Amino acid sequence: MSKLLVRNYSISLDGFGAGPSQDLENPLGIDGQLLHQWIFATRNGRQMIGADGGEEGLDNTFFSSRGTGVGATIMGRHMFGPVRGPWDQSDWTGWWGDDPPFHHPVFVLTHHPRPPLEMQGGTTFHFVTDGFQAALDRAQAVAAALAKAGIPRDKILIEAAPVGEDSGQSRAEVLLEH
Repeated sequence: MSKLLVRNYSISLDGFGAGPSQDLENPLGIDGQLLHQWIFATRNGRQMIGADGGEEGLDNTFFSSRGTGVGATIMGRHMFGPVRGPWDQSDWTGWWGDDPPFHHPVFVLTHHPRPPLEMQGGTTFHFVTDGFQAALDRAQAVAAALAKAGIPRDKILIEAAPVGEDSGQSRAEVLLEH
């Protein structure tokens, strides 16, 4: 049986997982980057954005292994991008460019149907409209196939950022919104 893995999820001390008013100029919401400053202080986090330097401690070790042993990812629509409402003719393909860092199936929770979106590197975004449990079931089915190959999934890393957001998107909204 595959296990659920939560990895590299940052929350503020007052429980917010993103800043308010997410848009193209503020992909993590206003001041949302403060929640993730631990990532961009690491060597691997800096390399991800094309910068040099960075720390090589415990956070770098966790961040650099973020994709190891992961068979599927579940994310909310806001993590996928700033588009709201029906997808209509949107050509939005995510924040990550043509080759997203996942390299496995990603299940995006949304109220609005959209065909699967295949990207370079093995990432396919599947848009799930029937709730978190349906996304979890689909992700676990994919992960179970990999688990048969002996890839364990039983770690959790939640980073509490030493900031207060006062507003934004709470961890409960992140988990329940779709």
